[in-house]
Amino acid sequence: MNETNETKAAEQFQYDPNNLLESLIEKLNLKNDAALSRALEVAPPLISKIRHRRLPVGASLLIRMHEVSDLSIKDLRTLMGDRRNKFRISDKQFKPKPQASS
Repeated sequence: MNETNETKAAEQFQYDPNNLLESLIEKLNLKNDAALSRALEVAPPLISKIRHRRLPVGASLLIRMHEVSDLSIKDLRTLMGDRRNKFRISDKQFKPKPQASS
């Protein structure tokens, strides 16, 4: 694989929330972001912030997209360029908080 093909392959797998949003609009036969926000039951500014990469696609929104579109979570993640096999949660999130001594 030469350098140009490697660059193109890397670009294909980059995070792109617009691809996810456009795919959902098409699959659900909607007209625009406002219609998508209504279908997902979220505020329109949320879709705008995701589209402009000021906010990531959160887990609860991803689940809602799955419920509305019947696309698997894996397919939705693929549409936005997330190619990780597993989503890893930090070990710190599961450590108990130290208790204050009395």
